[in-house]
Amino acid sequence: KSGLDPGGAWHAWGMACLKAGNLSSAREKFNRCLKPPMDLNQLNQGSRLVQDVIQYLESTVKPILIADDDYFATLKELETTLRTRSLSLEMMCEGKIQQNSYYQECLFYLHSYGTNLAIISFYMRHDCMREALLHLLNKESPSEVFIEGIFVPSYESGKLHMLENLLETIDPGLESWGVYLIAACKYLQRKNYYHILYELQQFMKDHVRAAMTCIRFFTHGAKSYTELGGKQTWLLKIKDHLKVYLQEVSRSSGRKKMTFTFRKKMSATDVSRHINTVDLQMEVTKFLHRCEGSGTSQMTGSPLPTLFGNNNMKMDVACKVMLEGKNIEEGFGIAFRVLQDFQLEATEVYSKVAKQLVKQQKYSEIRQLLKCVNESGVAAKNDGDNIILNCLNEFKNIPAEDLDNLIQDMDSDENKIQAYVMCNKLRSAYLVSVRQEKTRAVQLVQHVRQLAENSGDDVVKAICAQWL
Repeated sequence: KSGLDPGGAWHAWGMACLKAGNLSSAREKFNRCLKPPMDLNQLNQGSRLVQDVIQYLESTVKPILIADDDYFATLKELETTLRTRSLSLEMMCEGKIQQNSYYQECLFYLHSYGTNLAIISFYMRHDCMREALLHLLNKESPSEVFIEGIFVPSYESGKLHMLENLLETIDPGLESWGVYLIAACKYLQRKNYYHILYELQQFMKDHVRAAMTCIRFFTHGAKSYTELGGKQTWLLKIKDHLKVYLQEVSRSSGRKKMTFTFRKKMSATDVSRHINTVDLQMEVTKFLHRCEGSGTSQMTGSPLPTLFGNNNMKMDVACKVMLEGKNIEEGFGIAFRVLQDFQLEATEVYSKVAKQLVKQQKYSEIRQLLKCVNESGVAAKNDGDNIILNCLNEFKNIPAEDLDNLIQDMDSDENKIQAYVMCNKLRSAYLVSVRQEKTRAVQLVQHVRQLAENSGDDVVKAICAQWL
């Protein structure tokens, strides 16, 4: 008569029937006020009314006692009980749910009015992980339901191994779990739970991704190569994962089809390249670790460069190796291999090193660097000259004697003239100019005369004019 929603009254009546133990009558009353959710895959436990019913039913069930309520049960009995319980968890779960009318009642309401997440959470609460997984598969629920309903509760309660065993039992190839496992990996990565992620990747036999996680363990948070020296076991693990992957690829290439759809794929050439990178990183780590230990290390930059970064970072590694040895020659071999393996811009790296050496006033080391570059066998004709010109461009205050030595080391007269001009040594520029072939010499001397006039150097201007 008053036009009020009768749902509340039916619900209260249904609850009263439940409390009186009249289960069939309760079903009839609830049928008038409970509705199935629009979307079974929504990420919640369903309506509040359904949750109240389930909560009441669960609270009514007497917990099944595993052992007799005997405080003086011997440790041996307790141990046996625990062992048999863990073995027969699955059986006990099914038995518990099938024998108990209240649990059956819960399932009736959940299947009629609950979401998939609510059903799965119910199974998980009652140690029925297998049923939860089978329900997930049968309903083809999205991966969010797996993560919230099964995966997170499993690792939070320390049952990740049990979950892995069940996944493998239900589908030994894990193919039907692929979407869910990849989603779980992404979830763990977002949360920065890298140790659980690594454990899961190993279970999935996803060796390429496991290797990538090991790279993170090796590089993350390290402030020095002394620290990285202590983390070299991760480099060995990266190699192990990549080698196992290579074996698997070569084994399966004989078969027609490779089924590992959800595991990360990589070509054999790429994998071999990565293995070489790891080997080279090991050499770099040992070398720089030793340098830091002996106190020759000066260059500190953040973040710490490794060969797992981009090309700029790899160039920083090459610079670091050359600058941190006892002398340039000591680290040049490793640095040269880094430049070759990754096809980096060698002149840029050498110029960077030379500039650092000027800052440290190690002028003789620059000459040693040029010697190494020329002897490397792949330097272009003007590489050495360009390294010196790049230095002079930035530093005008190199002591006269060292400056002369550097310029004398240059190959091309044209470059020597350019260097002298850059350092405002016009007389020296004139002396090299007049040694050139006549037509070119006239052009060069005219240029030097012009510069002398501009800078007010009357002596050089007069010499040039006289020669011309």
